[in-house]
Amino acid sequence: MTLISSAPGGASVRRPAPPSPPPAASSRRKQGGVVLAVPALIWYLVFMVGPLIAIFVIGALHWPGMLQPVSFAGLGNVRTVLDDPVFSESVGNTATQLVVALPVMIVGAYMLGYYVAQKPPGHRALRYLLFVPGLISTPAKAMVFYAVLSPDGLLNGALDKAGLGSLTDAWLASPSTALFCLIVLDVWSGIGFTAVLFAARLGSVPDEIGEAAQLDGAGHWRAMWRIHFPVIRDFVGVVTMLQFLWTLFGSAQNVLLLTQGGPGSSSTTLSFLVYQKAFIAADLGYSQTVGVVLFLVGLAGLLTIRRVFRQNY
Repeated sequence: MTLISSAPGGASVRRPAPPSPPPAASSRRKQGGVVLAVPALIWYLVFMVGPLIAIFVIGALHWPGMLQPVSFAGLGNVRTVLDDPVFSESVGNTATQLVVALPVMIVGAYMLGYYVAQKPPGHRALRYLLFVPGLISTPAKAMVFYAVLSPDGLLNGALDKAGLGSLTDAWLASPSTALFCLIVLDVWSGIGFTAVLFAARLGSVPDEIGEAAQLDGAGHWRAMWRIHFPVIRDFVGVVTMLQFLWTLFGSAQNVLLLTQGGPGSSSTTLSFLVYQKAFIAADLGYSQTVGVVLFLVGLAGLLTIRRVFRQNY
């Protein structure tokens, strides 16, 4: 094959095309790429697919402790879980947690991120302040909330001094407020970090879009939801999926540190129930059956969020 190019004098000059690599060399490059991917593939199979399969296998066993004899239970664990009122209550608590915490966190973080992206005075310091909760360990966050919400804590003290002593309560020990205290902790822990992510993404939106909206007479509220939100809709979906997974699977540590699932089971979530049955009740079959339910809920939630936030163009 030859290429035709123009010489300085206007004459056409035929030049040979660069030789294409032989099929053997191309095949060797592809094989080399496969070899480099083998360690990552092995890691994925051992530490990702392996535990996933183990959840389904253990969920079909009767296993009353790590050193106890194992027997096949079949669907017996499923019937036990479905008949357990604690499981039913934990499903309701998890649903309440997701329905309340996730919209509040995403909407609040998006609005806060939009404000930071407008670069108000002190916006650099504000970015660092918003990121602070993400730098605090979970036990430290739990200690802060315990100091605020304990019977003799800061919240009750402030209510007493304000003449509202009738509103004081044992917030973490009351069946009507324990779960919502955990939801507040989830929102406080995640809203600042999520706002920083939104601010970074909004900062990459071309300035011409915002300027055109201002020329058309759009205020900040309309520009935020009608102009900028559709542009980063796919990114909002990704952040929503991450926070959904964190709230669904990561709530166990806050429950363990603050309420132990109580009073009764009023603040028991699905993720904490997995821990409780595995490490406290030593019922591994029951625990992993709940783990299967948790996995299916997570998968269904991810697919739903992806469908809701996918781009329409």
